[in-house]
Amino acid sequence: MTQAAQGAWQESVLERVEWQTMSVKSFFLRPQNWQNFRAGQHVDVRLTAPGGYQAQRSYSVASAPELTGLYELVVERLSDGEVSTFLHDVAEVGDEIEIRGPFGGHFVWGPGDGGPLLLIGGGSGVAPLMSILRHHAVAGYEIPVVLLYAARTWIDVIYREELIARDAAEANFALLLNLSRDAPRRPQDAGGRIDAPRLSATLAGFRNAPQLTFVCGSNVFVEAVTDDLLDLGVRPETIRTERFGG
Repeated sequence: MTQAAQGAWQESVLERVEWQTMSVKSFFLRPQNWQNFRAGQHVDVRLTAPGGYQAQRSYSVASAPELTGLYELVVERLSDGEVSTFLHDVAEVGDEIEIRGPFGGHFVWGPGDGGPLLLIGGGSGVAPLMSILRHHAVAGYEIPVVLLYAARTWIDVIYREELIARDAAEANFALLLNLSRDAPRRPQDAGGRIDAPRLSATLAGFRNAPQLTFVCGSNVFVEAVTDDLLDLGVRPETIRTERFGG
């Protein structure tokens, strides 16, 4: 992909919308010129009002690179979010939406990067991790991967049914949920936030230590998890982070 093609704004058609939770939807965009990408990258979305005012936001691509022609973006509706409220409340299938990208060279994974992998997500921070998981299922199935995912309640778990199905069907994938405001539904899940003991137990479950750990979520979430990982002896050069405000 050339830098010019990557950085140029282009129209994309909103092909379909799927509810994930009460406040989260997946938006499937088909751009005029789809660019291949690495699992974990993001695209920019730009809205332009009739008077010329523009609002821009970056969203991780949740689809795998193998879903050619489409980018799936996971968007949580935030009451003060200009782009998220437009997408949730105004945008309709068939609308044209400006995007550019994909971007990002650090928070990415492919089978050549090896494993095992530990993926840690908070809320909508699961989006780029889903791209990695889906790519893993197609191209790197033999590499062990664990997703430790924090959500408020059971109904707030984005991609819940897909993740549980993958956990049951894929021998080298394990899903561990942490519900901060709900009781766990499965024996491997836990209540409360992801803390040092939970991380320690997760790391102990690996036969070989994770070669790479990806952490995505809010600033507070990523900082807390990363600090705990470092205290537990995880080498800093093996940790990759992606964060959003809030």
